[in-house]
Amino acid sequence: MRKIIFFAFFLLIIAIAGIYQIQNSKVDTDVTAKTTKVGVLINGIRFDHSYCQAHYEAIEAIRDELNLDVIYLENVAMNCYGDIVNLIRDKGCKIIIGISYELGMDMMKAAEDYPDIYFLHASGVKYRNNLSSFFGRMYQARYLSGIAAGMNTKTGELGYVAAFPISEVIRGINAFTLGVRSVRPDAVVYVRYCKSWQDDAPAGEACLKLLDLHSIDVVAMHTNSLQPHKEADARGIWSVGYNFDNSALFPNTYLTACIWKWDVYYRKAILNCLQGKFRGSHDLIDMNEGIVALSGLSGHADPQTKSKVQAAHEKLQTLESDVFYGPVKDNTGVIRIKEGESMPDDEMFNHFYWYVEGVKVEE
Repeated sequence: MRKIIFFAFFLLIIAIAGIYQIQNSKVDTDVTAKTTKVGVLINGIRFDHSYCQAHYEAIEAIRDELNLDVIYLENVAMNCYGDIVNLIRDKGCKIIIGISYELGMDMMKAAEDYPDIYFLHASGVKYRNNLSSFFGRMYQARYLSGIAAGMNTKTGELGYVAAFPISEVIRGINAFTLGVRSVRPDAVVYVRYCKSWQDDAPAGEACLKLLDLHSIDVVAMHTNSLQPHKEADARGIWSVGYNFDNSALFPNTYLTACIWKWDVYYRKAILNCLQGKFRGSHDLIDMNEGIVALSGLSGHADPQTKSKVQAAHEKLQTLESDVFYGPVKDNTGVIRIKEGESMPDDEMFNHFYWYVEGVKVEE
């Protein structure tokens, strides 16, 4: 008799668990039954073959899956509060996405004024209960791209066109240089700042100055402009891209690119918004989660590059060490990160104002 009662009780538990699972599955399905309006603030144009397009294509990739009605505002200025209010009041947006660090102040103000609206801020640093900021550890992909560049350089002199001397950019320059020097210890990376994220003229000018002054045979960049690629291509010099894979545009001189896969974050974050599970946070996402990657190596890459990049990638995935793992010297010879130590995230992401050995910054 006891066995029969126990068996009946067991069947009851299974039945309840099954009903619970079906109900949960139904909730997850129902959140996409209704169309949700999403407003996206873009600091450039959506088809820039760079940073903005990477965001645009990521959101478009999940648009139908999550039943989103997306409104894109292009060339949005830093003072974007009015744009946000318009998207909420006049367009009925329930989720606001901003893709530039410069939009952060007005996004925070709007998040405070509209507590029932969700805000997602790419490359931001602040957060509250209805606002999350997020970024990927792109420096890890930068390091791998540096290995590819270091394997291809013959002169040992590489160029780097950068937008502004902020922590994000300096972090990328340093990671790239460490990658280069891991396979070419005597290499030098010459850097010029073009003082713009988008404009072609200053990016092209900075690149040409580097090429005219040094025996550079590989160019990397941290700018949304494709002009450095064009200048390098015109001279038959290898280039390493950023944000987006543009190998099809420069088939003769492209080596690889550090690319974003923002849909990895957007799918999860927006679904949390729809399910009412959203909790504001500041997220720094590892490469092994898929948000950053190295695009495929072109046929121009040194034959041994693939194995070296793969070995370095596997080491990063173990989380036993990171790119900025000591000993690391700066470009004046001072040890900045001691042997066996890693650079803290706060310093790396918010206070990185020195350059590693091998970097030469020019005015």
